[in-house]
Amino acid sequence: QVQLVESGGGLVQAGGSLRLSCAASGRTFESLTMGWFRQAPGKEREFVAAISRRDNSTDYADTVKGRFTISRDNAKNTVSLQLNSLKHEETDVYYCAARDYYNIYHESNLYRYWGQGTQVTVSS
Repeated sequence: QVQLVESGGGLVQAGGSLRLSCAASGRTFESLTMGWFRQAPGKEREFVAAISRRDNSTDYADTVKGRFTISRDNAKNTVSLQLNSLKHEETDVYYCAARDYYNIYHESNLYRYWGQGTQVTVSS
């Protein structure tokens, strides 16, 4: 079983930056494709970014391209998400997710493992 633990959330002003991290355990990290999703109260969970296990290829939601960067450190079993130029409407709980296959998908139901989430609050 894979355990995922997020950290790095907090309060930031609009236009500011945060760096989220997710520590994985319970499985060889290189075998996992990692993703980040976010969810606001009353809304569906939304894909943000993912990085493949196979070749470290990445994919981003159109709304965050050029502002967010996902990366992974296989030696430390961590995946990170750098959030720049944050907007007030990006106030959400951000979740780390993992799947066993190399393909990247935007659908949350295709990710088997989930963290508990970390709150990001962007003040206007």
